[in-house]
Amino acid sequence: MEEFNILIEKGEDGYLIAEVIGLPGCHTQAKSMDELIMRIKEAILLYLEVAREEVILPQFIGIQKIEV
Repeated sequence: MEEFNILIEKGEDGYLIAEVIGLPGCHTQAKSMDELIMRIKEAILLYLEVAREEVILPQFIGIQKIEV
């Protein structure tokens, strides 16, 4: 079983949006956190199925908020 890091944001329309770090284009949205987690897991499985080759994930270091 693989572990993936996801970025979760709240859109202007109130939907939650999840993007998988390291899997370009792998994202989804939902109205609730439970639904979002279920959908992003499904999106990851479909992404890996379509990729058909080993996906090399970058090592996730973290997120840093900066002020400019």
